[in-house]
Amino acid sequence: MGECEDAEEYRCWEELLPDALGLIFRNLPLQEVLTVLPRVCKSWGRVVAGPYCWQEIDIEEWSQQQSKPEQIGRMVELLVGRSGGSCRRISVSGLPCDPLLSFIGDHARALRALEIPRSEISDSIVETVAPRLSNVTFLDISSCTKIGARALEAFGKHCKSLVGLRRVMHPIDLADKVCQHDEAHAIASSMPKLRHLEMGYMLITTEAVLEILGQCRELKFLDLRGCWTVDDKFLRERHPGLRVLGPRVEDCYENSYWEECSDYSDSSSIYSWEFMDDVDDYYAVGSDDEAIWDDGQGLENLEVRFYGGGFSESFAGFDWPPSP
Repeated sequence: MGECEDAEEYRCWEELLPDALGLIFRNLPLQEVLTVLPRVCKSWGRVVAGPYCWQEIDIEEWSQQQSKPEQIGRMVELLVGRSGGSCRRISVSGLPCDPLLSFIGDHARALRALEIPRSEISDSIVETVAPRLSNVTFLDISSCTKIGARALEAFGKHCKSLVGLRRVMHPIDLADKVCQHDEAHAIASSMPKLRHLEMGYMLITTEAVLEILGQCRELKFLDLRGCWTVDDKFLRERHPGLRVLGPRVEDCYENSYWEECSDYSDSSSIYSWEFMDDVDDYYAVGSDDEAIWDDGQGLENLEVRFYGGGFSESFAGFDWPPSP
């Protein structure tokens, strides 16, 4: 009798549904998910190889530290491919080329949050890919210096449910620009459902902001840090229900460069890559996975985080679980 009770109390992990295992594995660093879990047992390996762990992918901090653009490209292709079209959030800094955005558009059509700051994408590729990203509700294209009003208009035209936009620039990005009124007009004319807008350091005037407010009547939050020619007092008087941040706010740009804004902190892994070399190949994730960190940088700094996008969840309508 005692043995039966013990058998009922302790159940095998491998008997859990793949969806349940995927939810558990999401709380682990990606390094462990890709290289440790598949070696535990075959059922875990199948879960990692499937879409269960890859519905939301955040590799922004890791991608900021990569010196080889091709590393970023290969990682994006690997993780988005594994999602099987079910990915709902992608956050990566510095997409190195247009084909990667096209790849995302082809393989992540359920995407709801696209965060690709400092990416080397063009207006023409955005105009081509935007129709495939119609489900996007939050977009971060901060410091994407090769795109402008054409790209913003394309996103607005095809992403009908867009409620959040982050287009924050760095002062260095704007050294050769006089103004960005065309971008403000594109936002005003194509994104009427915006509720959260960040335009830090954009070269715009009060008139350009008023045009946006006149068309985006659901706007609740407006970030104007560094937009020195905007009269924020006038805006607050005319739109008392609007939360305005800036333009006179002391932030990281006033103190140092962009990277110092991050709350990232390095942490070494307890797992040795050398130790993994002699494990049976069956449990290895695959040659493509291993090659991504062959340059010695590894994935110690890479995590997949699963919580709401870059703004308050009350704006997004996201159904994602809160961060553990």
